[in-house]
Amino acid sequence: MPFLALFAAVLLLGIADAMVNSYIVLFGADVVGLTPLQIGVWSSVFAIGGITISWWLGRLFDRRPARTYAFVVILLGSAGYLLLPRVSNFLLLLLMAATVLGAMGAAFPQLFALARAVLGEGAAGQRSAPLLRSAWSLAWAAGPLLGALVLSRGGYSWLMWTAAGVFLASALTVLVVPRPSSVTIATSSPGATPVLLTVSVTLFFAAMFAGGLALPLYVTRSLHQQPASLGVLFSVCAAVEVAATLGLAAVPARFGQRALMLGGFGSLASYYALTVVSSGMPMLLTAQVFRGVGIAIVGAAGIRYFQDLLAPATGRATTLFANACTAGLLVSGILSGVAIEHFGYRTTLLLCGVVAASGGVAFSLGSRLTVIAQHPSDREAAPRPRS
Repeated sequence: MPFLALFAAVLLLGIADAMVNSYIVLFGADVVGLTPLQIGVWSSVFAIGGITISWWLGRLFDRRPARTYAFVVILLGSAGYLLLPRVSNFLLLLLMAATVLGAMGAAFPQLFALARAVLGEGAAGQRSAPLLRSAWSLAWAAGPLLGALVLSRGGYSWLMWTAAGVFLASALTVLVVPRPSSVTIATSSPGATPVLLTVSVTLFFAAMFAGGLALPLYVTRSLHQQPASLGVLFSVCAAVEVAATLGLAAVPARFGQRALMLGGFGSLASYYALTVVSSGMPMLLTAQVFRGVGIAIVGAAGIRYFQDLLAPATGRATTLFANACTAGLLVSGILSGVAIEHFGYRTTLLLCGVVAASGGVAFSLGSRLTVIAQHPSDREAAPRPRS
């Protein structure tokens, strides 16, 4: 069954990604001996390489949909992590980040574009995004724990090698997915890039990632909770995210996708509002429910929204969404660090809530302007997100 193969490929990709990315900063600092500045530069090159390769392959996919793109980039990533423990030269690490390791950034949008191409534009294709996103959430709930187990037994080398093996399994699973059928693919993108919508997604993920950096410090230093409490909070969030993502697949088609997305932005903003007024674990746990729901909605329904909006340019749509997420990650580290240093933990989390709410405003305006700008005669052949 095509969907099961795609689900397995995304799950394996997510597990390996969670294994390495949960500890890659510590690997750079403790094993390679990189300075904080070098780690920051290395992370930025990762992100830029991923954005560039994703954009290029997204365009190729729209011209000629194929599973080869996903297979090749995952295979390159597997080889890169197999070699990584043997590399200590900073310039070589930057080169790897921009190429074989950065290529992994294209794997996620390619698999989601492949799912839409294989399963079609009907109900099955539209449900594929939230269901596959649940596999990614599930992988990130288990991957860090598996990585910790391997790290405690074999060190960083075995961690990278094990992840490389899981990446390889994901690449081989892609070959089980049927080749996309011959369909009419737009030779040019249908309409201009939805700038405001892309900005809104970037703001959402910038708020999410920045808050993820500030929360551990806020919980342990301002609220004086034990470090182990963070594991409980993140586990609750992951469980809610998986459940909410699966629930999205059951949402009736008549339910407006625009309203659903706005609910996701509002849920993340509510999470920060609850967190900054929390005094102990009960309210912090309640806030994590809102966080999980918000991430599930925007992370899964957002992919579907972009795919519907830019159909039939599935590769371009999925890549645009994924690159907006990566851009949010790219700016979040520096901004959150500056905010924490100058304003403190609580104010930083409050500012993250403001950024999330701003993303919701940008999405509301962008989606409304997009509907006004588009005429039914221009998009008769493609489903459009309900507003």
